[in-house]
Formats: sequence, C-alpha cells, structure tokens
Amino acid sequence: MPRDTQSTPRTDQRSRRARARQRTAGFLSTDTAAWIGGFVAAAWSRYEFDLTPGQLVRTAACGAIAAAVHVAVAALRRIYSGRHPLGSLQEVQGVAGTAAITMTIVLAGLLPMGERPVPASTPLVGGALALLFMLTARFAYRQRRDLAMRPDARSSSPVLLFGMGDAGQGLLRAMLGDPRGRYLPVGALDDDPDKRDLRIGGVRVLGGRRDVHTAVRRTGATTVIFSVANADAALIREIREATLEAGAAFKVLPPVRDLVDHRITVTDVRDVQISDLLGRRQIVGDLPLSTNSLTGRRVLVTGAGGSIGSELCRQVMKADPGELMMLDRDESALHGLQMSLAGRALLDGPELILADLRDDEAIRRIIQQRRPDVIFHAAALKHLTLLQRHPGEAVKTNVWGTLSVLDACRDVAKFVNISTDKAADPISVLGYSKRITERLTAHAASRFPGTFLSVRFGNVLSSRGSVVTAFQQQIEAGRPLTVTHPEVTRYLMTVQEAVHLVLQAAEIGQDGEALVLDMGEPVKIADLARQMAEQAASTVPIVYTGLRPGEKLHEDLLGTGEIDTRPFHPLVSHVAVPALDPMEVSGLDPYGDPVTIIEQLSLLCAQPSGPVVDGPLGVPLQSR
Repeated sequence: MPRDTQSTPRTDQRSRRARARQRTAGFLSTDTAAWIGGFVAAAWSRYEFDLTPGQLVRTAACGAIAAAVHVAVAALRRIYSGRHPLGSLQEVQGVAGTAAITMTIVLAGLLPMGERPVPASTPLVGGALALLFMLTARFAYRQRRDLAMRPDARSSSPVLLFGMGDAGQGLLRAMLGDPRGRYLPVGALDDDPDKRDLRIGGVRVLGGRRDVHTAVRRTGATTVIFSVANADAALIREIREATLEAGAAFKVLPPVRDLVDHRITVTDVRDVQISDLLGRRQIVGDLPLSTNSLTGRRVLVTGAGGSIGSELCRQVMKADPGELMMLDRDESALHGLQMSLAGRALLDGPELILADLRDDEAIRRIIQQRRPDVIFHAAALKHLTLLQRHPGEAVKTNVWGTLSVLDACRDVAKFVNISTDKAADPISVLGYSKRITERLTAHAASRFPGTFLSVRFGNVLSSRGSVVTAFQQQIEAGRPLTVTHPEVTRYLMTVQEAVHLVLQAAEIGQDGEALVLDMGEPVKIADLARQMAEQAASTVPIVYTGLRPGEKLHEDLLGTGEIDTRPFHPLVSHVAVPALDPMEVSGLDPYGDPVTIIEQLSLLCAQPSGPVVDGPLGVPLQSR
C-alpha cells in the first residue's frame, strides 16, 4: 500500500513530463512547417504563382534551414521550455523576437551570394508569414485548452456578472478557469458605454443596469453576481431589486478591501449581507494602516471574547506580535475565541486569561506579571437600557474596571480605550460611564510616560446585541421588527471598520485625545428594518415602540465645544479630552439610589478637570 501511495505522484509527474515533451514536439513540427510553408508562399507570390519544381525544392530547403536556425535560437532563448505562459503576450514577444533574429541570420547569409537560391525578399516575407502561422497555431491551442477548462454546462449554473472592472474581470477569468466550478458565465453587464459589446473569454457585455431583466431572459441566467468594487449601496439595492424581479438569485463579490490578501476566486462570491445594503459608504479601504508597531510586542486585549475584542485579536495576530494575551471574564467566550484562532480550544495556553475587571488586585497582578507593551481595552457593559436601570453596574465595570486597568499601566507603551459615540454630549448611563473613561484615560496620559488615548465610534453591525442581530432574531422567530421611532438614526459600522479604527488609533493617536471616525451619514433604523424585512421569506411587520430613557433620536460624533481637527487623515478627527482626577470617582456609591448615581455620573462628565496631584494614579481600594 505505501508503494502505491508513493508511486502515484511519480506517475503524475512522469505523465506531465510526457505531455510537455509531446507539446514541445508538436510545436517544433508546427514551427518547422510554418517556416517551410512561409518561404514557399513568399517565393510563389514573388514568381507570380509559377514556381518550377527546382525552385520549389530550393525554396523548401531554404525554409528548412531557416527552421533549423529558428529552433537553435529558440533553444538559446528557452522558448520551448515553458518559460512563458502559452498564448501570453510574453510568449508572443518571445516567438516574434526569435523569428526576427532568424530572418536576420538567413538574410545575412543570402545577401553575399552571387547566385541566390531564393530571392532576397523571401526571408523577410516568408519569415513574416511563418510568424503568423506559428502564432495562429499557439492561439488555436490556447483557445482549445481554455474551452476545456470552462465549467461543464450540465453541472454548473449560468450566471450574469454585473460590473466588468478589475474585480469583475478577475472573477470572470477565475470562473472560466475552473472546470469543476459551480458557475458558468453566460453574459455580463456594465454601465460604462465604452465596455458595451466587450468580449472577455468569449463572454459578452450585454448592457447596463436597465438591461438586467432582458439579459436574464436572453441568456437563461439563474443568478446575477454583483462584482463592482466598493459600490454605492443604492446601486447594490437597485441591481438586487431588478434581479429578484427577473426571477434570478442575487449574490455579491465582497469589497476589494476584504480581498487584499488573496486573488479573487469563485469561493469569494457570497449572499448579500445587510452591510452591503447600508445607505453609507464603507471607508475602511480609505484608511492606510500599518501594524508594524505591534510586531514583536506583547499585546493585551481586555474583553477579548466580545465582538470587538475577538476581531481585534484576529487582526493583531496578523501583525505577528511577540505575545497576544486575551483577557475576559466569560470562559465560554474565551473558548470560542481560541477555537476561531487556533482551530482548537483546549484552554490550556497562557494566552487566555480568565479575570474580571472588578477584581482590582487580580488585574494589577496580571499586568505586573505579564508586562504588556500595548493594551486594547475593549471590556465593558454596553447595553444602554439595562445600564439605565442598573447604573451601579456601569460604575463597577465601566468606570472602576477601567480605572483598575489604568492603575497598573505605568510601564505600558500604548493604551487604547474603546469608547462610543454615546460619550459625545451623553444623556445615558452608558454614555456617562464611557465619557468618564475617556477622561480617566486622558488623566493617565498626563501622569504616565506611555501614550494613552481613546477611540470613539458608532454601533457595530452584527455584534452581540446590535440592532441587526436583534432584527435577525425577530425575523427567525416570526415576530415583528421593533423600532423605537420612525425617524431615529444611528451611525453604523462593520466590525472590520471598528477594529481598523482601533488599530489606526494605536498608530497615529496622541496622548489624552479621542479619535473619531468620519462615518458618513447616519442610517435611518426604520430603513434598515425595511431592508431586512424585504429579505425575509415571509411578510414581516414593523412596530414602533417609542424612545426609551437615555436614548437619543440622533447620535452625535462630537460633543459640544469639541473642536474637529484632522491632522493626519481627512477621515479621522482628533478631539482633545479634559482629564478627570480618579479621586473624583471615588465617592460614587454603586449601591445607592439609581437616580442619585445617574446624577453623579452626569456631573462627573460635565465638571472641568480636577487638580492633578503628585502620587499614583490609583484610588485606594477601600474607597472603591
């Protein structure tokens, strides 16, 4: 059995070599015939189509000599060794160059002769004809091979591609080069009039966005694949609606920013997601990012099991850190995180840290013992309505938990506190608590040598507890979609955008400030609900419940008095944050009356910076 296993690769290798030798022999024979035929055709036309047998023999002999010279030159230039892809521009240049050298050598041999066996024009005209014959043979072989590589029409689905830019053409070629592929391109669409009737691999551009229905009916396509890179959401919705009306399925190619690590393949095609249909421009691709500063560094992520924390861990891993430490109080979340990163979850590695931000001593010991260089602080309670009813929990986790981490960060090079747009002119417990963490972080920046800053962004799509996740669960349960108000809007971003901004902050953020991403126009939640309802298999009603305590009709990215400065990138604002002395939060009583706690949190957000005193940042344990 082992012998058979070992012999199979050898057999395949011998088979490939045999096919290569056979192909080389075929092209050698073809090229030889091309030279002889080219010389004969050139001489025949030169003598006005009246060649004597003697002239024909001499011409054929000269053609054979030219073919021998061609083979010798081609061998020196490795034309037959597979140096260039068959039928490629590089091979055309190689064959043409070899033919030109051959013509020059043969002509140079003929010119000194007193009595030439063929006219002096024969090498030039015959060489040109020989080159035409050789290239025709190669293109015919390439065409035959390409046709053999196409998906089988009997087992693949006919598809239309909308968008023939670089991404669309790359996808088209990937489909045509996959004989076992599930998609067979039968046509394409593009709004660019210059691409009308363009043919790529035999696939023709049939029209633009107004021709979706006609093209589907004409070609029998069962699926339309949207392949426009970084397209406007309105265009995606328009083409999707036209496709569904035509009775075809609709799929999309992810934005180019999601495909930077590999060439476009058929497996990249996916179903449309709600993030594709958002009425806002995705801007991650516009933000240059370098994670070189994380390479070889010890990185700690708190709240690592959450939506932001887990994506942070995945992105940090790509930067090749010296050590990645993932801290969370949820053991199940850590289990799932390790499974997604390593493909296993034995929970036996030092990279996983089970700890609670509320345990001040444990957090202090962990940071002192593990000595992280960079900390991304993503751990927090985030559900606005629950925190509005239980403000003491926000004090213990969001405020004091963040302070516990900051207390131990004397030797940390960078600390990035993850905040929210609700911290801008806050009116909720969540907003108050996160604004306080921004101010505490700014205070740490004034006391410690490292860089301490915050990053502020909007709602994250498809994170745990997000509006999209809630809508999906309601649709699956067959319940109405609940929206607080017909006019309520929110800034929405994908988890990739959120993490990209966090990593960007670690690169360009300065001490004590908050970085705010320009997220374009806010999204109307009622429109988002309608889009998701339209994708549901059955009719889904929308119910308006009214704004809850602490909720705004429209969120703000910048608070009153905050100056929008963008020194490093036009899409990232740098906002100065006033420091807050930790002693000011020591008087909070998380077990007191909720109304009183909320009032105290509000005052801490509004008051100016307290005095900076000598001594440690932290507050004595007994005061918390």
